[in-house]
Amino acid sequence: MTSLLLATCTYQEFRADMAGAPVRSTVGYPRFSLTYTLAGHARLIAPQRPMLNLPKDAFMLSYRRLLDRAGVDAIRQELINIVGAGNRAVLLCFDRLDRPTKDGGENWCHRTMFAAWWQEKTGEEVPELGATPSARPRVQLPQLVPESLFD
Repeated sequence: MTSLLLATCTYQEFRADMAGAPVRSTVGYPRFSLTYTLAGHARLIAPQRPMLNLPKDAFMLSYRRLLDRAGVDAIRQELINIVGAGNRAVLLCFDRLDRPTKDGGENWCHRTMFAAWWQEKTGEEVPELGATPSARPRVQLPQLVPESLFD
């Protein structure tokens, strides 16, 4: 297996002096100017546009299905193609984890869900480089139940 290191961060908090290549993991491109150049776009882990308006539980289920369909090997290869073997890809999105939601709840985003999924599948931790609440949100991913032909 080819070596790949991963981390996550926001577009706003990423700095060129952080160890790793910035990789877009979102459907859309930032509408604000970046002080760095993106290494590429990780399409296999970017949520699909219709998923963006789903409530958290439905999003988690849909996103897990998206990741499971792509699989670890294809995702690893896509990221290696972007940043090169042995390098660190810093997966970027827009959501700040250190800011509460409008209803006062804990913030969440697809990159934290991806990090939990990746660790579950590979045993490899994906650290968050951006600001986080006192403790990184622990994302409990729903387990998919295989569909049955007899339901």
